[in-house]
Amino acid sequence: MDSKTIAKIAQIASALEVSGYPKPGNVHRTRDFEDMEFEDFIISGIVIGDTIEKATSKVNKNCLQNAKLGKYILDAVKETDKWIANNTNLGIVMMITPIACGAAISDDFSQLRKNTSQLMEATTVEDAVDLYDAINIADAGGMGDQDEYDVASENAKEELRANKQTMFDVLEISAPWDRLANEMTTGMPVVFEKGYPTYRDLRKTMKANDACVLTFLTILSEIPDTLISRKYGDKKASEVSSHAKELLLFKGDGSFSDKLNEFDNYLYENKLNPGTTADLTAASIFVSYLESYF
Repeated sequence: MDSKTIAKIAQIASALEVSGYPKPGNVHRTRDFEDMEFEDFIISGIVIGDTIEKATSKVNKNCLQNAKLGKYILDAVKETDKWIANNTNLGIVMMITPIACGAAISDDFSQLRKNTSQLMEATTVEDAVDLYDAINIADAGGMGDQDEYDVASENAKEELRANKQTMFDVLEISAPWDRLANEMTTGMPVVFEKGYPTYRDLRKTMKANDACVLTFLTILSEIPDTLISRKYGDKKASEVSSHAKELLLFKGDGSFSDKLNEFDNYLYENKLNPGTTADLTAASIFVSYLESYF
């Protein structure tokens, strides 16, 4: 698939994800947070386009180590930082960049997941260094800030180089407590086996907004959000997932809309932000649109 098409789809997926409303606990078109607005996410989705196009135009299936995934994640975060004061899209960029490059070296959709995984496995130490810089610019907590390779440590990058730790390696370390890191090191099972098929099938019978919200709820109902886990503990994250599962039982009922708004208000008022689920939803929408345009 050509680079311009992939970049446009990345922008579309970003816009559709944040536009989904009421997507419980997250910024959406009728809900801003104190420190970030709906429009911030729209701008973020637009400004990553050039970087995704560049990344996908440079990747070579015969030399995956030169894909420089870390560099392009960093470039996208730097570009976003020029326009937006907060971390609006680090997770989305981390997920979309390898998938986009996987699409660029795939002859058809059936190759996408395998090629994405191979790109991740081929990442280098410099990719890890660039990822750390991206995380620090975005000021994102919770990934790599445990005992080993703390992203906030001044010596972190030197330790990565000394120990020859690739981007795949450091994400594997974070995988037990960070769902995005887990996805990126295990072949993206939530995106390819749950999120994308759900969104694809829902879009056959309903509007993009409804498909987005229901895809988000489906993922959340089965996969506790690790952003909530890191802030409030695994028990609270599991409670939120159970609530989402109960809510889905009413999706064909006339009361669903009211219950959905109640859930959104509850999460917002208690500062329970399923941000990781939002990133997984964006990646799922991205994959669904890629399939349509292969």
